[in-house]
Amino acid sequence: MKFIETPSPNFDDRTLPVTMIVLHYTGMQDGASAIARLRDPEAKVSSHYLVEEDGTVLRMVAEDKRAWHAGRSHWRGIEDVNSASVGIEIVNPGHEFGYRPFPPEQIASVVALVAEIKDRHEITRGNIVGHSDIAPTRKRDPGELFPWHELARRRLALPRPTKNLMDPGWTEGGFCLALERFGYDVENRMAATMAFQRRFRPELVDGEVDAECRCILLALLLPKPMGDD
Repeated sequence: MKFIETPSPNFDDRTLPVTMIVLHYTGMQDGASAIARLRDPEAKVSSHYLVEEDGTVLRMVAEDKRAWHAGRSHWRGIEDVNSASVGIEIVNPGHEFGYRPFPPEQIASVVALVAEIKDRHEITRGNIVGHSDIAPTRKRDPGELFPWHELARRRLALPRPTKNLMDPGWTEGGFCLALERFGYDVENRMAATMAFQRRFRPELVDGEVDAECRCILLALLLPKPMGDD
């Protein structure tokens, strides 16, 4: 892929090998504002890459360095997600400034970028996540409009299970235990449930544990999730 080199000073050294990709939306009024913030030393935030709405990809931090994109977060036992991940910011105003669908040109670049990073670091599909997955009490991005299915059908992310679903009949506590086993921080049960829904059942994000949520989560915990691809 071709990148526009747009270096940010906001990084330090990794202490863990790269095992994750974290997708974000910028959540600012426009791309220029997001780029300026990600390069501002006082902001103390950055990402490895930024994908503009027209599909242009900016490289801001080298992959062998620890960019500051995840903040306080957790995934599958990893607490220093910044050290273990490559962060990709996707230009979109987000829920605060007029959340809207992601253009096809932008998603095509995200798909190509994720594919390259996944292969380079041998990252598993289950470790390609959204910011809301790793920080459910703080974040909603990339949000319910992000087309995860475009990644899933290319085996770049886990699919939404749709076939041979069975309801395990878990209590709310049992669902939370399963959610924790899958990878989420479940200290705040409702926030974790909403993050799960935002990713795998985005048409209804209400924090309520229902039969559909139980079925989807059970299927995801099986060795080979059968998805919508």
